[in-house]
Amino acid sequence: MSKFWKFLDEHAEDIISATLMSVATIAIVVQVIMRYLFKSSLSWSEELARYVFVWMTFISISYGIKMRKHVKIEAALSLFPKKIRPVIVIIGDVISLGWCVFVVVTGWMLLGKVIRSGQVSPAMSIPMYFIYLAPAVGYILSSIRCIQTIILRVQNYKKGVEMND
Repeated sequence: MSKFWKFLDEHAEDIISATLMSVATIAIVVQVIMRYLFKSSLSWSEELARYVFVWMTFISISYGIKMRKHVKIEAALSLFPKKIRPVIVIIGDVISLGWCVFVVVTGWMLLGKVIRSGQVSPAMSIPMYFIYLAPAVGYILSSIRCIQTIILRVQNYKKGVEMND
């Protein structure tokens, strides 16, 4: 794997999320300054912050999967014998992958409807399909991260290595 792809694999979600968080923070701070110091508000800053948060949320789902930090029900997992717990976790990851693929397909169909509608945002007049693209992109990345996690878990299971998430 080239250095670029390795870097992208390791840091894509971090960089995107940090950038989006910075943009939202700057937009909100500028709005607060305009409102309280200059007694005038911007028409676009709140909308920009909202849409950036939407994108950040969907990208962050992928980050959570990559870091294997999504919510699991440990109490339910402890009901199974210790030997088969890794298999149960892999099954859970496969179910998560199924959910991700479902959201991508559903999001893509919704995106098509929004594109055909020609709808634009009220304050910034940007095409709404840019916002509706967030779930599809986020869950495509999440699907990739699920596949990577499943492969890693299966490899470790075959080697007898225990994974602690």
